[in-house]
Amino acid sequence: MMRGAIAIFRRDFKKFMGNPVIIVMTLFMPIIYLIVFGNAMGGTITHIPIGVAQEEAFGDETPLFLAAVDGLRHYHMDDNPQIFDVTVFSGEVTAKKAFADGRVMAIAIFPMEVSDDRPVRLYLDSSEYMIPDLIQSGVSSVMAQSGAKNPLQVSKVYGDIDYIQFFGVGVIVMAIFMTTMMGGGIGLIRDRENGIIEGYLVTPVKRSSIILGIIASGTVKAFMAGFIIFLVDIFVAGVTVHSMETFLMVLAVLFVISIGITSLVVSFSSRFSAQQEYASVVAFLNLILFMTSGAFYPVLGMPDWLRWIATINPEYYAIHALRSLILRGQAALIGMDLLAIFIFSGIAIALGITTYRRTLE
Repeated sequence: MMRGAIAIFRRDFKKFMGNPVIIVMTLFMPIIYLIVFGNAMGGTITHIPIGVAQEEAFGDETPLFLAAVDGLRHYHMDDNPQIFDVTVFSGEVTAKKAFADGRVMAIAIFPMEVSDDRPVRLYLDSSEYMIPDLIQSGVSSVMAQSGAKNPLQVSKVYGDIDYIQFFGVGVIVMAIFMTTMMGGGIGLIRDRENGIIEGYLVTPVKRSSIILGIIASGTVKAFMAGFIIFLVDIFVAGVTVHSMETFLMVLAVLFVISIGITSLVVSFSSRFSAQQEYASVVAFLNLILFMTSGAFYPVLGMPDWLRWIATINPEYYAIHALRSLILRGQAALIGMDLLAIFIFSGIAIALGITTYRRTLE
């Protein structure tokens, strides 16, 4: 009995030691998880873009306005002096336009009259996590330091949004990736192990048709997963779809990002012959993409090197587009997001077709 157990142990252990990909990923993943997760979660949020203006076109700046602008520019927490990036607008109209265009996350409108009973109006992008509270706290603190007794009138432009609603949008994209990873990539490798893919080659079906069919099937599965989580967000998390146009735009974003992620996973799966190797590498990719997407914590709270990763992360643009549609109801804010997603999907499709065609050949 012991002799057989020892033999099985030696065989299994040698098999593990003979696979450098598994060894590296087994040791590397926890370290990367520590570094990425430790830096992506709970960092001090800095460089928040906010706008300030007086109620009318500039005449003379009031002492309150001058003190508030200076105080906000020098407002700091811990050892981070640049909490706010302050833009001074010439009037309330231009400030509100910048807010509507998504160039600033809040605007503070100060009264023209030197009077303690005139309120300072603060408009907040309430679809973000922690950032609205940080802005409100900063403005209140600066006003208190200047000795102003004006009341602060706060308007949460997109209403009260809970964390489950903020995070729920990110889970939609995670569901797409996980479905493609588990139901797509691993299935492809299993089909190759069983000779099913090679069996297609003896049929009249062209190689390009095989590849496109695989990508199309994976896209539909990923889209269905994202759509189901979207419905869960509506009925469980309590998010609101503002119009039919918004609903259709959400479906379009889900479809395009599903194509891109499926094609990317197909390109990865074509380079591996073993499920263990594929799963470990793609799980690592999923970790990096999801952690730097802003799904569960604002990108503004991450260090600069993680922000750079976010700028080339397709999930970041997909989540920003979905939040703009679902939480803000602002289809006008997703132009750059759609462009980035389309570019990513085009590159991923070309990469998926090229790599899998080489595998079939």
